[in-house]
Amino acid sequence: MKISKSKLIIAVVALALIAGVVRAVVHKRAVQQASAAPASASQIELAANDVLTLTTQNLTQTLEISGTVKALNYAVIKARVAGELKEMTVREGDNVKAGQVLARIDPTEYQRRWAQAKEQADAAKAQMEIAQRQWDTNKALVNEGFISKTALDNSQASYQGAIASYKAAIAGADVAQKSLDDSVLYAPFSGQIAIRSAQAGERVAIDGKVLEMVDLSQLEVEVPVSASDSVDVQLGQVAKLQIEDRAELLLSKVKRISPSAQTGSRSVLIYLGIDKPQGLRNGLFAKGSLALREVKALAVPLSAVRTDKALPYVQLLTPNDKQLQVSHPTVSLGLRGYVAQDANAEPWVAVTGVPEGAQILKSSVGALRAGSLLTTTPAPNAQ
Repeated sequence: MKISKSKLIIAVVALALIAGVVRAVVHKRAVQQASAAPASASQIELAANDVLTLTTQNLTQTLEISGTVKALNYAVIKARVAGELKEMTVREGDNVKAGQVLARIDPTEYQRRWAQAKEQADAAKAQMEIAQRQWDTNKALVNEGFISKTALDNSQASYQGAIASYKAAIAGADVAQKSLDDSVLYAPFSGQIAIRSAQAGERVAIDGKVLEMVDLSQLEVEVPVSASDSVDVQLGQVAKLQIEDRAELLLSKVKRISPSAQTGSRSVLIYLGIDKPQGLRNGLFAKGSLALREVKALAVPLSAVRTDKALPYVQLLTPNDKQLQVSHPTVSLGLRGYVAQDANAEPWVAVTGVPEGAQILKSSVGALRAGSLLTTTPAPNAQ
């Protein structure tokens, strides 16, 4: 009996499809068996310092901060009178003492005004003395009946007017003297010249900026914090600051807290004192952490919490025969901060969802599949 060619082709295709399905089923079963028992294929050996025992820690809550180093004593020295800047005795970086002469404005005009005011005061004084003698004479004459009481009153009024004119002239002379004195600019405190804004020979206007100076012996860090975070900030709290990415950390304390929030940004300014300002400069950038409070909680290094799943978890080790098996329990994260005994100053976080005394893997191990079997190598004995 002859088989048609088309039926033979159909049979061959059907056999090929059946063989493909069988191969897929066998491969799927092999993958499932391999994933169900990964430890049977290979085991991982850990060092003892790769494992962390979960214990209650004294966790210090911190606030990340950043701000600007500022001098407590900072002054912008401006011209109090207009005129040509005749002399400038200092430059940027010069050390000056309180009361030292820094610059002089041409005093010629103000010397003339003071001389004029002084002469007017002298003339007013002479008129006052004449009026006084006239009044004294009229008092004697009125007692003898030679002049009337009205004439005496007029001479007294003239004398009082002369006194007022003399006082006005004296005040004008004082104003002229002050303008003359203001032509010399003095250092308001001891410090250093920061900016020189004018040069000798320039004409400066009233309130024109001439110099800026700072006192680097007393520095502080001005830090803006949010209104909500400012509620937890208190005087005396300690901060660890890093200045311009330098390796060493500076300890600083909260010295002052602004009583009101800034308009617009709604931030509150806090001021941290620097005990040892040697080498620092006004305007440098500072960042660090401010210790707010200390609480006791089960905590792990923040790096040990993994977030490659929908919910955060830790890699927990549980005994399995003579080995340790990895599981991935979900944890809830709480307060973040630092622990005193952590030499690396790594941030820690309070966790719930795992019991105290449990062993978890540190971040240095990396991600392991749930169900992996591990062995640990004992730490070497200290010599």
